Amino acid sequence: MADGARSDHPAVQKQLDRLSLLSPGRDVLGLDRIRAVMDRLGNPQDKLPPVFHVAGTNGKGSTCAFLRAAMEANGLTAHVYSSPHLVRFNERIRLAGTLIEDAPLADMLARVLDNSEDINPSFFEATTAAAMLAFAETPADACILEVGLGGRLDATNIVTHPAATGIAALGIDHEAFLLSPEPGTPDNPLVRIAWEKAGIAKPDAPLLTQKYADDMAQVIADHADKAGAVHLPRGETWDMAIYDNQLHYRDVSGKLALPLHALPGPHQADNAALAIAMLRHQDKITISESAYRAAMGWVKWPGRLQLLAPGPLTSLHPDGDIWLDGGHNLNAGEALAAHFSGEADNSIHLIIGMLSNKDPAAIIGPLSSKIATVTVVPVEGHEAHGMDSFSLESRAISSATNVSEALAKLVSDRPQTILISGSLYLAGSVLEANEQLPD
Repeated sequence: MADGARSDHPAVQKQLDRLSLLSPGRDVLGLDRIRAVMDRLGNPQDKLPPVFHVAGTNGKGSTCAFLRAAMEANGLTAHVYSSPHLVRFNERIRLAGTLIEDAPLADMLARVLDNSEDINPSFFEATTAAAMLAFAETPADACILEVGLGGRLDATNIVTHPAATGIAALGIDHEAFLLSPEPGTPDNPLVRIAWEKAGIAKPDAPLLTQKYADDMAQVIADHADKAGAVHLPRGETWDMAIYDNQLHYRDVSGKLALPLHALPGPHQADNAALAIAMLRHQDKITISESAYRAAMGWVKWPGRLQLLAPGPLTSLHPDGDIWLDGGHNLNAGEALAAHFSGEADNSIHLIIGMLSNKDPAAIIGPLSSKIATVTVVPVEGHEAHGMDSFSLESRAISSATNVSEALAKLVSDRPQTILISGSLYLAGSVLEANEQLPD
């Protein structure tokens, strides 16, 4: 089934089964189908509270998590649409702060599919339509939308008047969709990806962006100018730095000195700053300084550099830390390397499962000096790399049938640092096995 969607609730599973049969074999980018579906539903995307729309190769989900934390710390309610889910399909749709319940989820999916069978929407398009329908019919103060793939032709890009848009870190991912040249698109792969992400720019709406290579930054600026957006790049109208054990943010409105973020990894400071910049450069909602401070400690984003809590899975290896991260591209590998930079060489035991359309070197390469052993596991329900895809000179590489078996093989009489990585699908199965369901 597309994206491995499943539910224990019969009514939800019935709609997911329908969706699997109706959807194209793979998602095809474009806005024609989603526009047709939304028109059948009365265009709920035009009835949303202020929208904060976030694109990026890495960090867009974390940016959305920081946005939500700041809003809720200020006493506001926020809808959130994100993907993929880790354990339950419901995770994709958060209504006014709470994951959508099974009964309304089944109803929303049924209404979408009943009205679009002849349009044949993709899995993501139908899910997006269901989310928009739920958001339009449930009161909230704001709406946070995470782009699924790209930006310009992503189904979430049917929103025409966002309060603010943002682009997080950029890199190579989803090559089959985003790197096939089209007439009029840039030839350079990274520039083309920047161009695609910049497609979320909208007339008169602020577009907040991170620092990129000059050619990538230029194509975003050109796209924003053509769209009539208010482009606000980092380093010019706003910026951030970490010193004195605080996150120091500044823009034309002033400065903030905030506690360091609760999410592990130095890269999360960039995502926090982007969220702050998006909120401080729009006029639809107001966030206090105290809310920004609280948000730094409140924020949660499961499956991304998450230290696993005691549970059935971690009980198999009670000594040492077990980290979980769904990263699967070079940006993610570099973020992992930065996080574990203080670890001794040859000290991390990596359990990895990667889909066959991802590059194992993206994770192995940046971490190579820190890795002691590699255990390759399958990713249930998906084609994944086997042992022969991994290479690490003079380091032990083995395989296991699942993460539980891999952990059992690593039992030691001294503390060990273990990293489980390579796929968000794998991360979801690990959280489920350890009874740490995202809420």
